[in-house]
Amino acid sequence: MEQRILYFDIVNGISGDMTLSSLINLGVPKELFLEEIKKLNMSDEFEIKISSKNESGIIGTNVDVLTKETNVHRHLVDIFDIIDKSDLNENIKDMSKNIFMTIGEAEAKVHGTTIDKIHFHEVGAIDSIVDIIGTSILIDLLNIDKVYSSSVPVGSGFVKCDHGMMPVPAPATIEILRGTPIKLNSVKGECTTPTGAAIIKTLCDEFVDELEFEVNQIGYGIGHKKFEIPNMLRTILGVKKKKK
Repeated sequence: MEQRILYFDIVNGISGDMTLSSLINLGVPKELFLEEIKKLNMSDEFEIKISSKNESGIIGTNVDVLTKETNVHRHLVDIFDIIDKSDLNENIKDMSKNIFMTIGEAEAKVHGTTIDKIHFHEVGAIDSIVDIIGTSILIDLLNIDKVYSSSVPVGSGFVKCDHGMMPVPAPATIEILRGTPIKLNSVKGECTTPTGAAIIKTLCDEFVDELEFEVNQIGYGIGHKKFEIPNMLRTILGVKKKKK
């Protein structure tokens, strides 16, 4: 018996936009994706630009979410309301809400408050809503049986956020990744964002650096930042034979 699997080969961290880029690059028609994201009923608040990008000689996909908002702060209940009122299917809605819940729980713990009081200033911004719901749409379209991932590189140094300068990985990111295998690498900068961390923590069934399966398609998602190593996320769609 065969399983349709998706493997996240996290070369240099993971972010929401790189996840979108990599999954689209696997072969999902961008027109189909854009048609689905319209069901969020927020098209007047953002525009999605999908283009090819070269990173270290490898051609991949780059997704840019162009927002039309200014510093909107949302609570978890507001985001759930947007999702529930959308025309997306129930699987996509549940997946999206689970990812946001992962972020909310971590943020509440880090800031010593309750989940209902958390302001989603950064992850609640339109681009992160699009990243998370867009990822859920693509996973649903790809019809995956099981998701695997390599260990998660997180970077080093400091990152500037709404609360000031924070060590890398940011407190919310490392809290999200609790119980997940990570790599404290020497790459300068934030390789893995809270959104990327929440996506992989919520969707991944098993973290393994070694996996035997048959490769069908490979996707390369290229990020916006420049690091000393290629800033890309590789996803591999394949088939794993179940043991009898």
